[in-house]
Amino acid sequence: MEDRLYCNNSFLIYRYIADESKQFRSDIKPYFFEPNSNEYKIKGLDDTECAIKNYIDEIISSGGKVGLALSGGIDSAILAKYVPKDTPTYTFHSDLPGVLDETLQAKKYADVCGLQNTVIDIRWEDVKKNAEVLMRHKGAPIHSIETQIYAAACQALKDGVTHLLFGENADIVFGGMDGLLAKDWTFDEFVKRYTYLDPTKVLVDGRWEMKPFEMFRKGDYIDYYGFIRKYFYLEANNSYDNACATAGIKYSSPFNRMRLQFELDYERIRKGDTKYILRELFNNLYPDMGQPVKVPMPRAVTQWLQDWEGPSRKEFIPHCADGLKGDQRWMIYILERFLNLLDK
Repeated sequence: MEDRLYCNNSFLIYRYIADESKQFRSDIKPYFFEPNSNEYKIKGLDDTECAIKNYIDEIISSGGKVGLALSGGIDSAILAKYVPKDTPTYTFHSDLPGVLDETLQAKKYADVCGLQNTVIDIRWEDVKKNAEVLMRHKGAPIHSIETQIYAAACQALKDGVTHLLFGENADIVFGGMDGLLAKDWTFDEFVKRYTYLDPTKVLVDGRWEMKPFEMFRKGDYIDYYGFIRKYFYLEANNSYDNACATAGIKYSSPFNRMRLQFELDYERIRKGDTKYILRELFNNLYPDMGQPVKVPMPRAVTQWLQDWEGPSRKEFIPHCADGLKGDQRWMIYILERFLNLLDK
């Protein structure tokens, strides 16, 4: 059902069209990630390791060829230990100041595991060009990471890869999001903490679309991990899946099929021991390497949009981009671009 007002607001709050029956235009159906119902039940370290091996074996036994998006973090480094020797790997790089360079750490993992490594340079000119291709496929605005995932997927396809592996969803399953798991949130606290951008501060017709949050309300509190397992899971995987599907390659992650059979130790996570099961596995696989600091996928949104004056369409409040962080500026930048694309 066409409901552009809903979609504008939902995108800014959740970075996702939370009600999948809604769409920006009646003739454009958004692309959504479809979870695999065949889940791996995880009771501990051994199950985690077994699930990764089985997942990769399934791909190879079906005649597929895996490639790996290899960052400087532990999730993709763990996967690097289980893919075949000489598997092609891809690491993102931006030469703009202030953007994390993961290429040296990723190359260490590749060298230890006997894998090929290709650096994918991310340039603003390519981001702008690829954004339209990705939005046409998605039928919605895109996450800022999608353009670089798309670039890696296109290169992997040229290299004969059929399934591009990512460490995505490891944070969601194993408790890597120490910010979102930092406390037992009240309902109002969590809404404020999770919301990407308050639509009432950006849109002339800004309004709060609260149903996804309300589904997990527990009196004055909220089942925050249940919310994360549903809506953050769908939003994050949708971005990776759309980028790969647009390139014509299969998005793959063993972590997005894992389901813990026990409750996370939140106190342990809140004391700094995030993803403690995966950290133990990493230490077993790389006993002499030392663990890297956890960081999000590097992207230069702050640098790309530092001189952008903000949106000019009538849907937006004048000067609404002033004072926003780079990721927030991207969201209104890309929403405006998508709305312009709809009008073509």
